[in-house]
Parts: sequence; structure tokens; C-alpha cells
Amino acid sequence: MNKDWKLIWDIFITFLKIGPVTFGGGYAMIPLIEREVVVRREWLKVHEVTDIFAVAESVPGAIAINSATFIGYRIAGLRGAIAAMAGIMLPTFLIVIALGVSFLYFKDNPKMKAAFEGIRPAIVALIAYAGYKLGKIAVIDKTTFVLTGITVLVLLSIHFHPVLIIVSGAVIGIGLVKLKDKLGYATPIEAEEQNDGIPSDYFLGAGI
Repeated sequence: MNKDWKLIWDIFITFLKIGPVTFGGGYAMIPLIEREVVVRREWLKVHEVTDIFAVAESVPGAIAINSATFIGYRIAGLRGAIAAMAGIMLPTFLIVIALGVSFLYFKDNPKMKAAFEGIRPAIVALIAYAGYKLGKIAVIDKTTFVLTGITVLVLLSIHFHPVLIIVSGAVIGIGLVKLKDKLGYATPIEAEEQNDGIPSDYFLGAGI
């Protein structure tokens, strides 16, 4: 097996392992993807995965499948996208089929109910952890901190569509960068570059 096909196989296996434990939707994938793709395999940087999730959420379709496809494409082009998509979908497809067949037999099983009582809060914890990890990259100064707080308040009080939130964030970010440039304010990115090795152009595009 040559190096290219070995990479494709590794992408498939990686997402095949992630797929069965993606309870709670794509957001629960973030810590798992970071561990496998960023830490273990070192295929992508943290900020690249963050950008991919932002794009995946803003287009139609399941965020888990979108994210896996984008990540696979970023790593190995079209073949990587197909491998990642197949890997993330196959276990879920088989599990759903199995659950659909067996649901009528086990839906009232006390052990099954007890299992989901534990799964649900664990999913909340995974999503909260993912938000914390993303927040360390996205919230880097007072401006981004205030924008984060305002966005949370808007989401809690007004049921805006996520796409509108993302588009609004992009527009506001561009406007704030231009305003800061005109006022002569420097964007505090040097410390982030030294500590995390994240390129400055990422922060300039992230809505500082």
C-alpha cells in the first residue's frame, strides 16, 4: 500500500472510530476530532479544525458529516473527503438500523433507560468542553469577549438561526478590524502566536 492510500485508509479508520461515539450531534465530535486529528495524527492545527466547524455549521446538512467531509478534503483532497464521510457515516448507519429493528423489543428495558440517563449529561459535558476549547482560541481580547457575551444573550433571548449568527459575526468582525485599523489600535495576537503557534492571519480573520 503506497503512502497516499495508507493516508486515505488512516482517515477512514480514524472517523470510523469517532462515528459510533458521536452522541448528541456534531458538537460532541469536537474533542474527539481534536484528539485524533490534531493531537494524535497531527494532520491539522487547532485553528484549522475550528474554522472547518464554523463552515460546516453554516451549510445545509448534518454538522458531523459536513465536518468530517471538510476535514478529509483538507487532509487528502477528494479521496480524503470520501474516506472521512464514509467512515463517519458507516457505523452510525449500521447502529441506526440495528436500533430501529430492536427498539420495539428494548424500549422499556430498565437498563436501556438507565444507560441513556447517563449518556445525556455526558453529552452536555462534551459540548461544554468543546465550547471551552474553541473559546480559548476565539476569545482573545476584550472585543471578542464582549461579542461572545452579546451573542450568547441574543441566542438565549431571540431564537436566531445559526447561519444568521455566523454571518453577522463575520460582518461585525470585518467591521471591527477596519475600525481598529483606522483608530490605530493594535490587535493583541503576539502572545497567542508565541504560546500556541497559531498564525496571525487566523486571528485577523476570526473577527477580532
